[in-house]
Order: sequence, then C-alpha cells, then structure tokens
Amino acid sequence: MSDVKLPIEEEITPFSEEELEVTQPASESSDSDEPREESEERRPDIPSEINILPLRDSVIYPMLIAPLSVSREAGVQLIDESVAGESRVIGVVAQKTPQEDEPGFEGVYGYGCAVIIRTLVKMPDSVRLIVQGIARFKIVEPIQSKPYLRAKIEVIEDEPVSDDHAEELEALRRSIAAMFDQAVRLSPGLPDELRSLTTAVQETHVMTDLVSAHMNLSVQDKQTILETPALDKRMRLLLEMLSKEVRVLELTSKVQNEVNTELTKNQREYYLREQLKAIQRELGESDDRGEDLEDLSVRIHEADLPQEALKEVNREYDRLRRMNPGSPEFSVARTYVDTVLALPWNSKTEDNLDLVHAKQQLDDDHFGLEKIKDRILEFLAVRKVKTDGTVRQPILCFAGPPGVGKTSLGRSIADALGRKYGRISLGGMRDEAEIRGHRRTYVGALPGQVVQALRRAGSHNPLIVLDEIDKLGNDFRGDPSSALLEVLDPEQNSTFRDHYLDVPFDLSKVFFITTANRLDTIPAALRDRMEVIELGGYTEEEKVEIAERHLIPKQIGEHGLRPAQIEFKQDAVVHLVRHYTREAGVRNLEREVGSVVRKATRLFAEGRKTKKVVNKAFVEEALGAPRYLHDEVAERDLRPGMAVGLAWTPVGGDVLFIETAKMHGNKGLIVTGQLGDVMKESVTAALTYLRSNASDWGIAEDAFEKAEIHVHVPAGAVPKDGPSAGVTMLTALTSLFTGRTIHSRLAMTGEITLTGQVLPVGGIKEKVLAAHRAGVTTLILPERNKKDYLEDVPDEIRKQLTTHFVKHGHQVLKLALSK
Repeated sequence: MSDVKLPIEEEITPFSEEELEVTQPASESSDSDEPREESEERRPDIPSEINILPLRDSVIYPMLIAPLSVSREAGVQLIDESVAGESRVIGVVAQKTPQEDEPGFEGVYGYGCAVIIRTLVKMPDSVRLIVQGIARFKIVEPIQSKPYLRAKIEVIEDEPVSDDHAEELEALRRSIAAMFDQAVRLSPGLPDELRSLTTAVQETHVMTDLVSAHMNLSVQDKQTILETPALDKRMRLLLEMLSKEVRVLELTSKVQNEVNTELTKNQREYYLREQLKAIQRELGESDDRGEDLEDLSVRIHEADLPQEALKEVNREYDRLRRMNPGSPEFSVARTYVDTVLALPWNSKTEDNLDLVHAKQQLDDDHFGLEKIKDRILEFLAVRKVKTDGTVRQPILCFAGPPGVGKTSLGRSIADALGRKYGRISLGGMRDEAEIRGHRRTYVGALPGQVVQALRRAGSHNPLIVLDEIDKLGNDFRGDPSSALLEVLDPEQNSTFRDHYLDVPFDLSKVFFITTANRLDTIPAALRDRMEVIELGGYTEEEKVEIAERHLIPKQIGEHGLRPAQIEFKQDAVVHLVRHYTREAGVRNLEREVGSVVRKATRLFAEGRKTKKVVNKAFVEEALGAPRYLHDEVAERDLRPGMAVGLAWTPVGGDVLFIETAKMHGNKGLIVTGQLGDVMKESVTAALTYLRSNASDWGIAEDAFEKAEIHVHVPAGAVPKDGPSAGVTMLTALTSLFTGRTIHSRLAMTGEITLTGQVLPVGGIKEKVLAAHRAGVTTLILPERNKKDYLEDVPDEIRKQLTTHFVKHGHQVLKLALSK
C-alpha cells in the first residue's frame, strides 16, 4: 500500500466499509481549534478550470466532510494527477444514471460542488478520500472528456440575506429543525446524535445543506436543493421534502408497530401452544385439534351441501380454525357445523310403489280404517304413474277418539312406503322455538324439533307424525301453531328456515301426518292446510277382530307365555268387549286383555302344566263382575218427560238421558246437569217452539204459565254442551206436557230451531255406535246427515238399526211419542 501525505492533514488509516457514510461538519469533527470564521477566510482558491469527478448516488454540499471511494480508472487517474499537480481542489458532480460506468458531460448534472481533498489513502483496487465541500459551481464549458472530465466552471456564491427576511428565515430554520428532529427520531437508520445538528451549526445556509445531506432524499431532490442559490427558496424546498419524509416515516412506523403487535401476539400464542403440547406429551395426552379440524374439513367437502349452507358452514369453519379451543364460542361453532353436516341434505329413500305390498302391510298392522288405507294407496298410485316432475306430498290429519290407532298408523304407513319414520309430540308445546329452533345467540341453542326429527331419520323424505296437534298451547314465548303454518304449507316449506341453522332446508319431500282428537281447537288457518280424515270409533265386531288379531297375541308375548299355553274363546272375547269396555278405541280393551293374561300367567308360575282356555267364567274370575250392561236403554224406566239423546265426546259417542218435570210455581224454566250455554239455549228454543205449537198436541195455553219446568241431564258431574240435543229436549218436554212416553229403545239427535227445523250435527258415526252399544234399535237423525250415516256407519250396524231421517220437529214427535 502506498500512502500520499497531504500537508494540511495528518495521515489516516485505511477505511472500513462502515466508514463510508456521511460525517459531522468540519466545525465539529476537525482537530483544528481555529475559529470557524478564520477557516472560512482561508477558503482555498477555486480555479476557473477544474477536473470533474462523477459520483454515483451521492450529492456533496459546501462545508460537508464526506468519505469517497474511487475505483474507476478515469477517476483514479484524475485523483493522481490532481494531487501530483498540487491541486487539491476538484469538482464532484452527481451522475444522472448511476449504472453508467464512463459518463460524459451529458450523463452528469450541470451543477456540482467544488471540494478539497483532505485525506487520501491508496488501496490495491481503489483510492479512498475524505473531502470537504467548498462552494457550488455551474459547468460553463466542457474542456475534455478523456481520460477524465474537465470543464470551465462558474462559482455560485450564497446570496446575502437582507434584514427584511431575517425573521422569515429564522421561522424556516426552526421548522426545519423540528422536522429534522422528528425525522431522526422516526428513522432507525439515523443516529440520535444527529438531533443536535441543527443547534450546533449556527450558519443557516450550512445547516440547510447539512440537513439535506443527512436526510434520506432522492438524488434528484438533493440535486434540486444544490442548484437553488437563494437561501429562502432552498429552505422552503427542504421543508417541503422533510414534511413528506416525516409523513412517510410516521406511516411506516405505524404499520411496523401494528405488524410487531400482531407478531408478538402470534408468537405468544404459538409459544403457549407449544408449551401446552409439551405438557400434554408429558401427561401422555395428545392434541387432536389439528386432526379433528382436518377431518371436519373433509366432511364439509364430502357433504355436498347447498350453496347457501356451504357458505355458512365455511364461515363457521374459518372461525373455528382461528379460535382457541378453550373459548366458549368454539363449542358453539363446532356444534353448529356438526349439526349442519349431520342433516340429510341429499340422502333419501326410494318409495316402494308396489300397491299390493302396501295394502298387505296396512291390513296386517291395522284392521278396518279403509278410508285412510285408500288414501295412501291413491298417493302411491300417483307416484307410480307420474314419472316426471315432483309429486306434492300429502299433509294428512287423522282426527278421531283416543285409542283408534292414529299414531301407530303413521308407522305402518312409513313401513308400507319404505320410508324412514319420525314422530314429534306436540301435546302441551307452548314455545315457538320448539318448531323453529333457537337463535344461536342463546346459550344452549338447538335446532327445532322438525330439523331434529330429520337428523334422527337420516333422510330428507321421511314420514313424520306430528302427534296431538290439537293440544298445542301458546304463551309469552310464542305460538307454535303459527310456526307450523310454514311447515305444513307445500308452497312455503321448500325454503323452511330454522332459526338455529339460518339456512333454508327443503321440507317439501317430507310426508307429514298429524293426529288430533278434536278439530275445533286447531286454528282455522292451520286446519285449512291439512287434509282431514276422520276416524270414528270401532264397532263391537271390529274390536273383537282387533283383539283376536293383534291385542291377544301381543299381550301373550309380553307376559312370557307361548300361544300353545293359552287360548281365548270367541264368546269370552265378545263378553270382554261388551261388558268390560265402553270406549271408541281399544286401549282399555288391551289393558283388560292384559289383566286376563296376567291371571293365566300366575297359574303357570304356580305350576300349571296344561293349556289354559279362557272362557266367560275365567274372564269374570279375572276381572270381577261385568262393569257395563249391554242393554242400558232397556233398563231405564221410561216415563212421560223422559227422552234418550246422543252425544259426541272427544273419546267417542255416548247416550244421553233427558229428564223433565213440572210443578206448580212461577219460577219458569230450571236447567241442571252442568250444561253449557249452547245446550241451555237449546232447551229454551225447544220450549218456545212447543209453546208456539201447543194446540197441535192438545196442550192447554195456560199450562205453561201455571207450571214450573225443570230440565235435568243426569251425570251432573260431567260438563255437557252443544246444540245436538235440541230435538231430544223438544221430545222430552212434549212428552211431559202430553203425558205420552217415547217408544222404547229409541234415541235421537239433531238441532232444533224456533220454527221447528231440524239441522244437521256432527259425530254421526260415534253417536250411532254408542247407541248400538247401549241397546238402541231405532234412531231419529236429521235428513242432511243421511250421507254421513250411509258412508261412515258399517253395514252390519246399519242392518241392526231402524233409522228415520227427519226435517221438522213435527216428524220427530210423531215418530218418538207413543199413542
């Protein structure tokens, strides 16, 4: 290494890479103790012709001390010849294109800075310098381009500052100082010591240039400041550039802080999870969360969900992945995803369209009920014939007394169709959320019963029985019957939206069957959506057949006996049906059969070996004396003032005895027997009709004024209501005042008007069956109920009865009263 010593500086050691940065101004870094003013006075002379050294990505300002590294051949030659000629002053100019290796005058800016070489160190492949800026210059005329640039220059002196601009410059100086301080504080690449630069340098023009040199500005911006001789304009330019730089630094700092905060949070969570994994490994436990979420992702992909459901599930799955498993929201989101995936969105069963098989299945499971069986077979026939398009699923309502097989018929229909079966009990339900589900904002939210039934069935076209729809309630939690309006409407249920799922689910493929004991408690709008099929009670012959086919074999099996051990005689079954049960259905009959079988089971448990034959005697031994008399009507002593009516109850039909009496007094009409308002009005209407037509039946006109009339309906503890006993009240009152009894074994039903017209009533089948059970042989029914009688009452019952159909009260009285 060869060193060149300059007379005005002492020798320095070779530069390291870190030394190639801008240094403090000469006023702070020079070893000289001479005042600044004296140094300025001895500023080296700047020749009019000067060697030009191009600089890459660098701009030198007057008074700035800066290190330079020269490695290009032309540059090294320029330095050597300048020093050899004892001309330590050279010109430095920034290149327009840093990538250019041998720039000419067109490749450099027209303004530069004259510098004096303070120190020089030669390296094997370069020359390193420390230079200090002297003054700005402008290239006036190029002299040479080879081997290095040389040109005539014009030195540009700083313009003097007038006293008028002193305050303005001081304001600009302070603004620049504040901005520079803020920039140093925000910029990680600038040392904090630079914050004292603006106070240490007193000269405004020097401070402006040094701040420009230290800031991270582009070469173009630094060159613009260098080329601006007017100090106030230069300071304004610098202040504008500083403001922009500070805004960028503030934004960068804000973004960096946010990133660091997020990284810190993520690093903390990662660290804690790693610790948790380590603890679990020590305890012999494993973290299955990753595998669990991966399995969940596979299930979502394979579920083939509708678009809206898939979007919602993916949203919840993304939340799950970002959520801590210990968070309460994690279990809520996981339960939701599992519930949606468990639903049968595309799973269905194919209907068995074999009509012969379906009829056989229905007949094997239930005796009678031909109207319902025909309706199911009609549906299957339509499904079989209509091969294109969709077939609307029927929504049936089985209405009838308890125990006739409404609910069990639903399962039988599902088996006949080959569909999955579900049942929802609606009795006592008061909360709308039981149908539509709870919103997920509530703790412990669940989907509604309809969606849960579909999930249990595992098919989106099952048969679902909505049991006891007439016993729905409502309170402050809502009205479930209103929620069912959408479920049971084929026009709406294709987009049924459960509150919990919050996505539409197609219920149009579901076969809904509802059951009810009475229709008057079902809201009209809901009743209108269903096809009502009424089931009447069973006849005595049907009950015997049901007992022999179904009830007796079932009870024998439930009590551990074999069919070879016990046999029921038919007369014993008839005796059991006739004298121990009086109901529309067969539930109580099944209980009585069970009691008989238990008695027989006890005999075998005590050691009996031979077969037990159940006859009438054994039935009475097992159940005691007969509870019901078969000929209830005949055993009543019919006197004038008595009549037999028929009533309908939710548990079947019944016989109603009407008793009347008259006595002296003026209290008018007395009605007892816990009658409802409608029934009381029927008594009044019947009495009014009789009084207005008293002469037709030989009743004196003043008979009613002198008599106090009492009408009583026995079984006073049982509430009674309805208009169907009107003709019975008329017959009883007419019998009372004429003294004529009614014909024996005669019963009647019908509503009476003030003009004597007989209006139709409901429950004809139940009433006729009740009359037949009670021993009635003659019936009087309204003319407009004739079709109901012929369609609903079995032939074998009609053959045993004499039935008269009437339109007017006169006809009733002529048929009912004896002569």
